[in-house]
Amino acid sequence: MLKPKRLKKGDRIAALSSSAGLAGLLPYRYNIGKKQLQDEFDIELVEMKHTLKDPEWTKRNPQARAEDLMDAFADPTIDGIISAIGGDDSIRMAKYVDIDIISNNPKAYIGYSDSTVSHLLCFKAGLTSFYGPSILANFAENQGLIPYFATQFRQTLFSAVPPGEIIDPEFWTAEYLDWFNPENQMIKRNLLPNAGKQVIQGTKTVNGHLLGGCIQVFTMLLGTDLWPNPESWKGAILFIEISESELSQSTFKYILRNLGYQGIFELVNGIIFGRPGGQRSEQECRQYEKALLEIVSDEFNCNDLPILSNMSFGHTDPVFIIPYGVMAEINCLENKFIILEAGVH
Repeated sequence: MLKPKRLKKGDRIAALSSSAGLAGLLPYRYNIGKKQLQDEFDIELVEMKHTLKDPEWTKRNPQARAEDLMDAFADPTIDGIISAIGGDDSIRMAKYVDIDIISNNPKAYIGYSDSTVSHLLCFKAGLTSFYGPSILANFAENQGLIPYFATQFRQTLFSAVPPGEIIDPEFWTAEYLDWFNPENQMIKRNLLPNAGKQVIQGTKTVNGHLLGGCIQVFTMLLGTDLWPNPESWKGAILFIEISESELSQSTFKYILRNLGYQGIFELVNGIIFGRPGGQRSEQECRQYEKALLEIVSDEFNCNDLPILSNMSFGHTDPVFIIPYGVMAEINCLENKFIILEAGVH
């Protein structure tokens, strides 16, 4: 895998709307995220040609979104790329993307949720990308960035030293304060005590390269030329997480069964499962864990595959950042997750 250059003070970072056009619909929220990002990391956030288009225009023009992505990679004055927000249809832009432009212009791409599509475009290009924040969500956090997140972002993107052991944040939140009411921006979200990651299966220590994304987006990628081949899954640590969108236990199992039928659970060395997003109860989150174990262990007989759950990436806050393709370690006996390799140089 090609590794992009680490970010540094003064860099110009492109903001992209590769999926939903919420940056154009909620300019106050976007501008808060922009200011907090620039102030914290001393970088310049710049918009591409179509970043601030309204949602309807953005939805109608997937080719223009792809052009923004390619232009951001091709522009030598741009040092990195961050998704403005996720959505549900960035798969529509994928056919317009020239993979060679990505591989010939390696730079850090950062996003989560529907950005899984762009991450797998980068993976196909052989480039390490970063499953992490977006402008309107994490960087526009009410009343300032959460310190844990800021530390993780700096450690992963601004340093060529491996992130090492990922320590759980002390608190977490999935509280949603309506973005369409600007007055809510003045309200700090409630933080809850964090029980931390948990070993739900396995006793071994395993290593593997990181590969995965948002499991709802997987349903749009299965069977496409972006879906990783069996060789890519071999020896990997699969990371999966659930967005705030509705996902029944049955549908979750259907997706997992597809992965099982492909032989992925037999190919990978371990799984890390992010805390489910949205206003889900503790009981509902445990049911997802139960479903994961039922499919992996009971149905596909991978009952010694190490699985860590309740991890801080994806659709709750704060998050750590996952670099695609780099080596990581699951230590079941000590309940540790370690990123062994830097994602930048």
